[in-house]
Amino acid sequence: EERVAADRERILGADHPDTLTARVNLAVSYQQAGRTSEAIDIEERVAADRERILGAEHPDTLTARANLALSYQQAGRRNDAIELMKEVAADRERILGADHSSTSTARINLASAYREAGQDDEAIALLERVAADRERLLGVDHLDTLSARAHLAISYWEVGRTSEAIDIEEGVAADRERILGEDHADTLTARANLAASYQQAGRMSEAIALLERVVADRERILGAEHPDTLAARTALAAASQEVTRPQDGQAG
Repeated sequence: EERVAADRERILGADHPDTLTARVNLAVSYQQAGRTSEAIDIEERVAADRERILGAEHPDTLTARANLALSYQQAGRRNDAIELMKEVAADRERILGADHSSTSTARINLASAYREAGQDDEAIALLERVAADRERLLGVDHLDTLSARAHLAISYWEVGRTSEAIDIEEGVAADRERILGEDHADTLTARANLAASYQQAGRMSEAIALLERVVADRERILGAEHPDTLAARTALAAASQEVTRPQDGQAG
């Protein structure tokens, strides 16, 4: 990727669209390799160049700024990420419309940044809007609608609104099993999330039974050493320990 970017800049010029695309691909490679600082350096330059060449409202400029905001978030620069994401969400809504998929994605990203920053009310308000919009525009069974509902349920869970989280997660788990199949990774994730909510609500027998199923399914589908299988086993062990801890204390 480094060679491609250098070659395109040398042959085509720094401002050529193919050069900018090559630099974007290089930034992605850096990001995947954990070289976040280098990725940010490139993305800041690409965002500035696209704004200068294409204009502030061009879709490619907005995408460059959205990518930069995600890199800021990954680097722990939460305030920078939130401010830029707010700008991108507002610009996309103004330019593309409130119902455009890119606007919806921008809101999801902003909600994620709000969650990481502990701004739960802001995150939940955005996610409620996205979930309602996607259901209205795409239908209840669309995968993007299910994803938005799953994100909303996690936010409810994080602030202790467990009953609301469970209501959503039971629906998401059932819908994903019906649409994607019972062995799909997203179906298994939905069950694991539902089990965590059952556990938070003190419904331990349901949590453990569901986690036992998730562990068995992930081991069968992904293998015993897959990170998702190991995570499910850890969750099951913690839930089982939570059930036995009071008796152990009394016995001691």
